[in-house]
Amino acid sequence: MNNAQFYYARPQNEPVLEYKKGSPERKTLEAELKRQSNIQVEIPLIIGGKEVRTGNTGNVVMPHDHQHVLATYHKAGEKEVRMAIDAAMEAHLQWAEMSWVERTSITLKVAALISGKYRAVMNASTMLGQGKNAYQSEIEAACELIDFIRFNAHYVSDIYNDQPHSEIGNLNRVEYRPLEGFVFAVSPFNFTAIASNLALAPAALGNTIVWKPSTTSLLSNYYLMKIFKEAGLPDGVINFIPGSGSMIGDIVLKDKNLGGIHFTGSNNTFNNIWRAVGNNLEHYRSYPRVVGETGGKDFVMVHPSANVDEVATALVRGAFEYQGQKCSAASRAYIPKSLWEETRQKLSENIAMIKQGDPRDFCNFVNAVIDEKAFDKIMGYIEKARDSKDAEVIIGGNGDKSKGYFIEPTVVLTKDPHFVTMEEEIFGPVLSIYVYEDDDFEKTLELVNNTSPYALTGSIFAQDRYATVKACQTLRYAAGNFYFNDKPTGAVVGQQPFGGSRMSGTNDKAGSYLNLLRWINPRTVKETFTPPTDFRYPFMHEEKCYR
Repeated sequence: MNNAQFYYARPQNEPVLEYKKGSPERKTLEAELKRQSNIQVEIPLIIGGKEVRTGNTGNVVMPHDHQHVLATYHKAGEKEVRMAIDAAMEAHLQWAEMSWVERTSITLKVAALISGKYRAVMNASTMLGQGKNAYQSEIEAACELIDFIRFNAHYVSDIYNDQPHSEIGNLNRVEYRPLEGFVFAVSPFNFTAIASNLALAPAALGNTIVWKPSTTSLLSNYYLMKIFKEAGLPDGVINFIPGSGSMIGDIVLKDKNLGGIHFTGSNNTFNNIWRAVGNNLEHYRSYPRVVGETGGKDFVMVHPSANVDEVATALVRGAFEYQGQKCSAASRAYIPKSLWEETRQKLSENIAMIKQGDPRDFCNFVNAVIDEKAFDKIMGYIEKARDSKDAEVIIGGNGDKSKGYFIEPTVVLTKDPHFVTMEEEIFGPVLSIYVYEDDDFEKTLELVNNTSPYALTGSIFAQDRYATVKACQTLRYAAGNFYFNDKPTGAVVGQQPFGGSRMSGTNDKAGSYLNLLRWINPRTVKETFTPPTDFRYPFMHEEKCYR
């Protein structure tokens, strides 16, 4: 046995490759894009390390070309869901007993494989299957995913090495046990890195996982499972079960061994999960840990002292990168009247330069939204703006789903700060703007604070430091991630722990030790070296105390 004391030092963030024309990484990625475009993958369930095929299949298609099938996938039925739970519970004892150093070594090998051997595979599958351009894929399906793993190794070191004080005569220690039961991971389509972290973060602490991936991110998620296997993850630690979310959830959430839920997705789905947990409390062995990140209606507040070029750039990047399909995307902006005309002109000029299309064309800044359901929902909001006397579509607004699910970058100007596109999450390339009187800056801050039920991200643009301080104070609970003079997207692991409160989730801060603490069940152990042999305390040692 190796009794050395390990500590993983704080890592550096994974460098972002640039993919310039003619660069080695560009050539490698282009070749992988071509390879994946010309094959059709069969995606099985993976339960207890074994591939399971149910015969009930669906297709994975390219969002930008929805007739092009990338893969067929097998859907879990009730039997397979129960098999996954059983496999997770069977693997639990041995995995929980494994040294945390060994567990962490496996996850670090995953990071090493993705950093090198499988970087192009992960980026290409995310580009083709989830509609991201090369840069958006690189920053998350490679770099963020790697950072989650490496920083989690460091944070696990910190947690496990934090031990209580012991006085002379006793020894105190804390055992950081995993949860008693399995963790149900439910991942979204829009971030491959989040899908990986929802499963791997609890696993690093000794938990075993039943993972329900999003149907529209299955290609990249399946490759993740293959990489986990190659890295040495034991069978049954993570069980991969695509299928109907309602059916899978109905079985999993009633199981007595449910130990926790790690979720990223819609507010409505998370609310239903929470209700189901509440309705089944008497059946569980212990109260499940519920960790979730849901929606956002993220804001950009602009002060009259702001730099217009900076504001316009932040709005274009924040609202339209990855077609606005980020829970942190800039969705509503408040611009002072004195800066509005110049800001409008800059926005128009910038958006006019945007190319939209196939992510395999590296010139395309904007690609297709994820599927037809999303397309119809987003276009519905645009039509509401077109039909309203309180709003107008001033840029973009057109959509075409004949070949791919393409929607133009769209800007809505509204006279009503409570217009539907200012309040409700759209999850698409739509930015709504309200113009306020310059003297109403503080009044508008209150408006920002009280407009949306969400509280995920937001930013303030101002050269006046008093204005940024005031905004930070007033908007204390309006955003879990708040930015000065920057877009409200792009949180970096280890630098800006991510999560919001109110209806945006439980704010357990992915990318920090705070999230990892949710996946442990500590036990304090005290050893007394010389136990007392007389029940009486010193103050009782007087003659009158005796009978």
